[in-house]
Amino acid sequence: MKVTIQDVAKEAGVSITTVSRVINKNYPVKEETKKKVEEAIQKLNFTPNPLARGLIINQTLTVGVLVPGIANLFFPAVIKGIEKHLKKKGFTLFLCDTEGNPQEEKKMVKTLLDRRVDGLIVMDPRKENIDNGFFEGVAKEHPLILINGEHKGVRCNFILSDQEMGTYEALRYLIQLGHKKIAFLRGGNSYSYDLKEEVYLEVMKQSHKTVEEDSILLIQEGNSMESVNMSRQVVYERLQRPDPPTALFACNDWMALGAIQGAKEAGQKVPQDLSIIGFDNTLMAELSSPRLTTVEQNMYELGKTAAHRLLTIMKQEQEDVVYQKITIPTQLIIRESTNQYRKKG
Repeated sequence: MKVTIQDVAKEAGVSITTVSRVINKNYPVKEETKKKVEEAIQKLNFTPNPLARGLIINQTLTVGVLVPGIANLFFPAVIKGIEKHLKKKGFTLFLCDTEGNPQEEKKMVKTLLDRRVDGLIVMDPRKENIDNGFFEGVAKEHPLILINGEHKGVRCNFILSDQEMGTYEALRYLIQLGHKKIAFLRGGNSYSYDLKEEVYLEVMKQSHKTVEEDSILLIQEGNSMESVNMSRQVVYERLQRPDPPTALFACNDWMALGAIQGAKEAGQKVPQDLSIIGFDNTLMAELSSPRLTTVEQNMYELGKTAAHRLLTIMKQEQEDVVYQKITIPTQLIIRESTNQYRKKG
């Protein structure tokens, strides 16, 4: 039979309110009385119900974390940074995989808030839910952090890797290697992909490089395991057509791995015939063959910074929260999948 707070109160000879005050440490209690309650708790092996306690102190010590695809190793690395920092403060995470669906993202946010989580961290939030003001509405009422979904004019707290600079450095490196025809591989609706494409178009323009219609390769979803196969297919098909690219920038490591497979199936050697750069620097970049040149996003630091900022917000009244954009630097990691351009024939 489960021991209740009423049982503890009866054993200690005090009121239920007094037991609650001792458990939650939210009101002064005489030392003698406190000792009686603590002895009763120990004797009866009483464990307070976390939800009931949360209702009393208006805190559940839980945080909701939403990702668009758990298969992409970028997200678990960020989650590790979040979890390790919040765990020190006694918080537990509720992890939700939205599979990149904007409606599912909204539904999960509402479900987590109904469960009275103390705060939310959303990674790569869906473009639709930023554009339609959904996240701005949430941020007005609840502690919220968005990771890598920054959009100018949106009033939310953002933690960002410097994807703009990371993309710029990767593309400039390919141009320095002598590549003129550089393809760009991206997934569907995401501010992250949109931002990288904007940088790609700008760098190509500055370098007087032509961007043809088939220079931008699009797959439907960039964060699932299927993204590897989709990337393989679109790269294979592009390399079968006339005037193929000699280099390719992929918006994440999953897509880059698919590109390597597609190149091999098309009879192209990486990097001799096609140089490939990814983005994220996940474990797969080190394990791929050839080892992948990619952009390090400092994933653990992203998570740690997001957790730290969320804790700060949770201590404030919502109307006092100042919206900030915190940017984490990136770094180009050069490995074996890129090479100096060599003209054929």
